[in-house]
Amino acid sequence: MRPIGVFDSGVGGLTVVRALMERLPLESIIYFGDTARVPYGVKSVATIEHFTAQITEFLLQRDVKMLVIACNTMAAVAAEVVHRLAADIPVLDVIEAGARAAVADSAGRRVGVIGTPTTINSNAYARRMHELDPSVQVYSQACPLFVPLVEEGWLEHRVTRLTAQEYLRPVLAEEVDSLVLGCTHYPLLKPLLRDVAGPRVRMIDSALTIAELAARHLQEAGLARTTGGAAEYRFVVSDVPLRFQTIGERFLGRSLGAVEKVDW
Repeated sequence: MRPIGVFDSGVGGLTVVRALMERLPLESIIYFGDTARVPYGVKSVATIEHFTAQITEFLLQRDVKMLVIACNTMAAVAAEVVHRLAADIPVLDVIEAGARAAVADSAGRRVGVIGTPTTINSNAYARRMHELDPSVQVYSQACPLFVPLVEEGWLEHRVTRLTAQEYLRPVLAEEVDSLVLGCTHYPLLKPLLRDVAGPRVRMIDSALTIAELAARHLQEAGLARTTGGAAEYRFVVSDVPLRFQTIGERFLGRSLGAVEKVDW
């Protein structure tokens, strides 16, 4: 029973795991969160590439049948490293999935992107969307306070709402018709963001779009599991902070069970 390998710099990628569990309930998943070395956003490209290669090799040794880069920072600066090491194993990433969905679903060709400063500064979403459709206009906004607010559990807090109003104001002023949630923490804020943005703006959740993409790829490659016993889920981290279990279960929407720790 070959699993899907999903990895992230920390806990945020569990929103992707959650979407995969719901869309592909028969598929086993192994998740790796590099909790000892998070955050990646302040590190150099060379360091991120090195860490990403290390994690990729770890998952390839577990005989995964697909790799999912659930970290926007890794996807922005180190996706090529993963593709090179994976060889013929399919590799999906949240930026590709989000960019494709935004281009497909934006009737007015005006797309907002929110993410961490590193992801926004990389311009990866805008670049990929323009490759797919040069007519799309992209308006990006870094939202550095969202990650700590989500990890604090302040999903409906007045402070979070005021912060969202400030961050989204310049993007909404451009009359965007789609908003890409360019960080794996942000799906937990989706109800609040939808409320702030209004009903006219479509939310593009990379966790959901990558789950759809994974389902299609597995089917087309003949790798989809259609019968057999229950799926197995493994959660592996490089460190187990005291709050990891609590935060992780909030992201996953269910119990994590046993969390394994590896030492590099």
